[in-house]
Amino acid sequence: MIIRTLAALLAVSLLGLAGPLAAQAFPNKPIKIIVGFPPGGPLDTHVRVLVDQLQKHLGQAVIIDYKPGAGGSIGADSVAKSPPDGYTLLMANTGTMVINQFVYPKNPYETLRDFAPVARTAQQPLALVVNPSVAANTLAEFVALAKKQPGKLNFGSAGNGGISHLVPEMLKDAAGIDIVHVPYKGTAPAFQDLLAGQVQFMAESIPQVTQYVKTGKVKALAMTGAERNAAIADVPTMKEAGINDFVVVGFYGVLAPAKTPPDVVATLSAAFRKTLEAEDVKTRMIAQGADPAFLDPAAFSAFLKTELTRWGAVVKKAGVTLN
Repeated sequence: MIIRTLAALLAVSLLGLAGPLAAQAFPNKPIKIIVGFPPGGPLDTHVRVLVDQLQKHLGQAVIIDYKPGAGGSIGADSVAKSPPDGYTLLMANTGTMVINQFVYPKNPYETLRDFAPVARTAQQPLALVVNPSVAANTLAEFVALAKKQPGKLNFGSAGNGGISHLVPEMLKDAAGIDIVHVPYKGTAPAFQDLLAGQVQFMAESIPQVTQYVKTGKVKALAMTGAERNAAIADVPTMKEAGINDFVVVGFYGVLAPAKTPPDVVATLSAAFRKTLEAEDVKTRMIAQGADPAFLDPAAFSAFLKTELTRWGAVVKKAGVTLN
């Protein structure tokens, strides 16, 4: 009888501990971050800056996996369909999170329906850059050259419908020029062709272009932030270069599959916040031209709603629709 009583008491005690133990269990295995573009692009560069600190704060290995294609949509869709347990995350950019659902009629996901926002991690303007062989050292000279040769100059992008596609489309509209779009499966191959002179022009994130601007491998004509960027301080803003009302700032962020438990999302978000507060992370990001810009899940969700409205209007005006 005594033994039975002790056994029953032990069972009750273990049940009482089960809740707290389960709550503390996450994460208990490696976490995978999906990047929807090939290695070597700006999103890859960004996540690599974060990994060491992120592993420290999560206490688990963080694995980067690449699933390129369709402007990041293939990788995003794979995460949306993953188990909502916090072990598969998406590191995405403005195009994947916001623009794709407006330019792809058959885009397989909707950001706020199919994902749980975890953290915004960075904001960064874009630089308008040309191959050194292009006979233009300023944006005004490039516009004049394009007007003399309509349809002869081309620009590369990370894929149809992304921000590196839409910004040149916006420039075409603002400056009245005709330059031809050449889409690639990610920034890295597009940028390699820019360096090789296969494409003449790109609008790309400042972290991607900084070292190439400084070494003279590309020429930066202007940047799309409201103020000059410290990483390429000699490069004028669009307003300084002669085009008003042209401010575009892209962003990066992390999302989990919809229905991921709120406590898991909170744990992940806190780890990203601590990571972005680390001095070495901040220093490396700023040197590359990106601004640490943490938002927690609630604030990031509200930010995404605003960006969806904004970019929906841009896409409609540009008339960009892709199959």
